[in-house]
Amino acid sequence: MKFTGTLLLLLACGLLASGQKQDIASMKLNLEKAQNPIAYAREVLKKQTKLDTIIILNTVHFSGLADSLAYHGKIRKVYGPYEKKYLVQILGKLPNTFTRVSQIFIDTSLFPRRTADSLANNIMERIKLGSASFEEMAQTYSMGGEGVTKGDLGWIARGSIIPEMDKEITRHKKGEVFKVWSRTGLHIVKKTADPKQDTGFVLLLRTFL
Repeated sequence: MKFTGTLLLLLACGLLASGQKQDIASMKLNLEKAQNPIAYAREVLKKQTKLDTIIILNTVHFSGLADSLAYHGKIRKVYGPYEKKYLVQILGKLPNTFTRVSQIFIDTSLFPRRTADSLANNIMERIKLGSASFEEMAQTYSMGGEGVTKGDLGWIARGSIIPEMDKEITRHKKGEVFKVWSRTGLHIVKKTADPKQDTGFVLLLRTFL
């Protein structure tokens, strides 16, 4: 006999009404199987829920658990519990455009603009001549913390970095090294890969225990 999603939901409601409660493992399994997880959580489990939209800004260097889980997690999969308070289910994903870039940042609050420009030209010349690599120069000179990653900023979402850099990235080809001025300093930028489509927006359902 084949049951519809609505009938299954009603049957589940009846089971819970009769006093049978679900443990966390069962809740997770049933949320994954539910045709409408939001309705199931509210009407069957009688749990409070919240929808969250996570914007993925970088697919290499994540700012925390939420965007890392959102990017790596599977659609419909339920994760947790987190903080012993809630479960997280990934309901859907949408793409965005990402470009991989590296930078060497020279802080103009520490150096005059003329000095920063002269230093940048020297760095770029050494890279061009092959006497030093971009990665080596980033470890030696970058003031933005990129020394740890050898200049790599990861795969960055379009529109998520300073406008000046975002604009210039689209004008250059893969492998090119160029300068970008911003209000905070001088950025020596390397476009290390061409743009690609990847997960940019993720819809999460939090079900509170």
